[in-house]
Order: sequence, then C-alpha cells, then structure tokens
Amino acid sequence: MVLNIGPQHPATHGGLRLRLVVDGEQVVSAEPVVGYMHRGAEKLFEARDYRQIIVLANRHDWLSAFSNELGVVLATERMLGMEVPERAVWARTLLAELNRVLNHLMFLGSFPLELGAITPVFYAFDEREKLQAVMEELSGGRVHYMFNRVGGLKEDLPAGWLDRVDAAVHAVRRRLPDLEGLLVGNEILRARTRGVGVLNRETALAYGVSGPIARASGVDLDLRRDEPYLAYGELFGPGGPGRVVTRTEGDALARFECLLEQVHVSLDLARACTERLRSLPAGPINQRLPKVLRVPEGACYAWTENPLGLNGYYLVSRGDKTPWRLKLRSASFNNVQVLSELLPGNLVSDLVAVMGSMFFVVGDIDK
Repeated sequence: MVLNIGPQHPATHGGLRLRLVVDGEQVVSAEPVVGYMHRGAEKLFEARDYRQIIVLANRHDWLSAFSNELGVVLATERMLGMEVPERAVWARTLLAELNRVLNHLMFLGSFPLELGAITPVFYAFDEREKLQAVMEELSGGRVHYMFNRVGGLKEDLPAGWLDRVDAAVHAVRRRLPDLEGLLVGNEILRARTRGVGVLNRETALAYGVSGPIARASGVDLDLRRDEPYLAYGELFGPGGPGRVVTRTEGDALARFECLLEQVHVSLDLARACTERLRSLPAGPINQRLPKVLRVPEGACYAWTENPLGLNGYYLVSRGDKTPWRLKLRSASFNNVQVLSELLPGNLVSDLVAVMGSMFFVVGDIDK
C-alpha cells in the first residue's frame, strides 16, 4: 500500500511529505517530498544588497538564525579582504555557541515529546528562555537576531551583559542534570531508539550528511576544529575547551546522545569566550563601510559548522552592490534525503523515532 505521511498543515513548523510504500506494518520504500515551503531565497538574494540579504539568510533554519547570518558576512568579508576587529571575532563566536545551545535544547525537548514524553520539553524550554533573554537584550530579537554586519556586529555589547551571559550559562549547566535524569538511561526512550534507524558511516558520507547526525555515525568532522573560522582555532587548539563529540552506533539513540553532549561542549566554549572578551581592551566592534558596498568581481565559498551541520554560501560577484549569485548549501536538505535509505525495513511505529532523531528544520530543506 502507498501511504502518504503529510504534508502537515502550514501552521505546524513546516510542511514535509513522506511517500511510503508499506507491506503491513513494515516500510518497504520511502521518498521524502520537499518544496512545500519554498520561498525562493536564492533568487531574492540577487535583488538585495549585501546589507539586506542578511535578513533573508537569517531565516531558512529558524533555530540557527545567528549562524545563518554568519556564513553570508564571512563570504562577503573574504571577498573584500576585510579584517574584522578582535572583539567582533570573539563576540561572534560567543553568540554562535549560545545559538547552538538554543537549537539543541529545542530538539532535546521536542524529540522525547514526539515519542510520548511530555515533561522534558518544559525543562528544555525553561533553559532556552534564560539564554533567549540575554540574546534578546543584546539584539532586540528572540528568534531572528539580525546582529551580524559585514565587518563585524551591529553594535557593542551592553554594560554588564557578559555577567548576565555567565549567569545564564551557569543556570543552564546547573539544570541540565534534571533534563538528563528524565532521559538518559530511561528504559522507554532506549527501547524506542536503540538500534532504530541505523545510519552507517558510508551512507552518511555518500549523502553528504553532516553535523551531529553524521558524527553519531562515526564521521569525525567538525569545521570548528578541521577548518577553523572566528576564534575556533584557539578554542579547539591544544588546551582549549573545544572537542568533537562522536558515536559509532549510528542509531536514533546515538544521535540524541551526541546532541546532548554537544550542549555541554558549547557551554564550555561560551564560558571561554566571555573570559576572553573581558580581557580584551576597549575598541571597535565593526568596520566603517561605504554607503554603497560593492564586492569585487570573483567567487568565494564560505561554510560554517551550523548547529544542524554544514552550512555553505557560494557567492559570485560581478562587482555590483548585489550578488550575481548566492547559492545556499543547507544542512537539513542532505540530512533529510537519507531518509530514503534509513526508513525501509523499519516499522511504521518507529517512523517518528527515526524522523525525530534526524533533527531537521523544514525551512532549511526548502530554502
């Protein structure tokens, strides 16, 4: 029998359709059907200048808004040969890691919810609220921060803000054991996820899967360590707090455990960033730009380690104030395509456990 799962109503957080062929309760084949949310962002990039495209790039993965902005400004700065002030480098790194924790806490709460566990999402959202408060104080936005600028950040950090970040990070770290106590070792969670939706390393590499999903399958790749940008070269260097979390099992449980452990790493990185920012002398947080910003003719590819995986922007300029072409490589697109390999052989009842553990955002698939 051919069974259509979705597309869900647009009021849910994205429309994705799965076209399944099932034999009784077993999935025989699966085809992800995407495109229900397509907004043509790549075409719109070509009609906006380099300040305006940040607002479009911000939104495809709405849980990783700051990281989305980052790729665009890094590509533009490389084309311009622009050096960013050191304060901006460390502040960007701090905000990227806070954004990573916000992203991961969403999935750490929603994945158990999809399996029938209601309580963890309240714990996860309580911790998200603490971090969102400091992000909102800084940028004015709770989801779409619009704080990156070509050449640095919109404005300097408010007085006392680093202390409030430290307090929020400490509060999240102190409460995480409560969330972990509900989930780690929980026999129902383990029964629903252990050995379910196993993604082997070779298949992950063949489909270009990245981020915590790939690392749970033994793909030891993290751009923060392997091709450092911002301040990650120092943070992931000798003696730094950065480390790459991997597993080898490749099942839904391993993907969940990777995400959980990465939260601890990002909190360590955020703490290191606040310490460094305190030690830096006062100075500018951005570069002065001309009224009309034109990028020299040429091409550049800038990729970052977004919370959900590799996020890349291929920028082609013809010397105008708008990009001639800005191609987006989003993490969720590749991560969802591999469902056609993962779902066959599983039971329909395990479908939610597998899909929930792929940690995708539909806007990041459809762009």
